[in-house]
Amino acid sequence: MARENGRKLIASNKKARHDYTVLKTYEAGIVLAGTEVKSLREGRVSLVDAFAQEHDGELMLHGLHIAEYGFGTWTNHAPRRTRKLLLNRVEIARILEKLREGGFTLVPLSMYFANGWAKVELGLAKGKKSYDKRQALAERDANREIARELGRRLKGRTPAR
Repeated sequence: MARENGRKLIASNKKARHDYTVLKTYEAGIVLAGTEVKSLREGRVSLVDAFAQEHDGELMLHGLHIAEYGFGTWTNHAPRRTRKLLLNRVEIARILEKLREGGFTLVPLSMYFANGWAKVELGLAKGKKSYDKRQALAERDANREIARELGRRLKGRTPAR
């Protein structure tokens, strides 16, 4: 079978961008079993409750749900097992330094295949307060309304006031 080229999105975590302010993103590989990869190719993954933590100087991904492969036998994997993340030692050191400062967390933002390899986009994030979330929603709605009105004026549907 020929190797895939490009980037194919598997899943994204929209809730993470709503709940957190993402300061920096990292691309990490992930250690997977064979049936996990087959399940990922079917798009059966959920990033909703996932987060990354340090364990013995390495980063581990907790709470990632990869559904069992339908045609798997006794070789099937546990859906919510802890998975090791693959990053450069320097990147891990920088991330751990930030995490130890306090107030930061490491959340997966999306999962995709890059040239056939499963990758996770991690975000170094700080939690938002509820008023920040409301303000972001109001700002997004206002920008959407401005863009809609501008589009109408450019198409000549609504005369300028």
